[in-house]
Amino acid sequence: MSDADGSRSDGPSAEPIEPAEPEELGLVQVWWGDGKGKTTAALGMGMRAVGHGYRVHLLQFMKGGTGSVEDVRGEYNAIAELPGFSYENAGHYGWHGFLDGSDDDEHAARAEGALARAREIAAASAEASGPLPLDGPADDGVHVLLLDEVLYAANRDLLDPEDVVALVEDAPDDLELVLTGGHEEPNYLREHADLISEVGKRKHPIDAGQGARKGTEF
Repeated sequence: MSDADGSRSDGPSAEPIEPAEPEELGLVQVWWGDGKGKTTAALGMGMRAVGHGYRVHLLQFMKGGTGSVEDVRGEYNAIAELPGFSYENAGHYGWHGFLDGSDDDEHAARAEGALARAREIAAASAEASGPLPLDGPADDGVHVLLLDEVLYAANRDLLDPEDVVALVEDAPDDLELVLTGGHEEPNYLREHADLISEVGKRKHPIDAGQGARKGTEF
């Protein structure tokens, strides 16, 4: 609500979400580091984008689940309630290289499959224009593509970094591409990314034996 002089008296407010065409998207963002918050930042950005009526898709690498984390993820439940936000999980159960009974070759196959899926969505997004139906499939294109833990997969040699670079280079100019994960700096993306944020750990409860908590880590 505005006063007679045009100033707002009640601050920002929520509005109904309607399909909209972004005016300024198209950057490549990289979030890496040994601190907590990379996926959280990407999810928060996705929530903000769908609030403006943009189409967002989350494609998760590596996070296929473990015995210490419930299969039901809080973010998936929330995404299912948000118009314009969708997700898919391409990870293999367990942790690559941790001798937990999971198949390392299957981890690699799932990572390669996820990268191929990302290429499909990026290519479809190049053909899409204008506002996109909020309930439409990612196969019809999106405005924001979140590739969670793709950098972790590259760190562990499950993906060739050059293939990740090729994905970035081939992505349409108006697709906002967000890549997260990994404790090693992805120098191979330095010349290709518009934003690179390092999330550094100064203190983490896991060092004191605290496991993943429902509502904060899953």
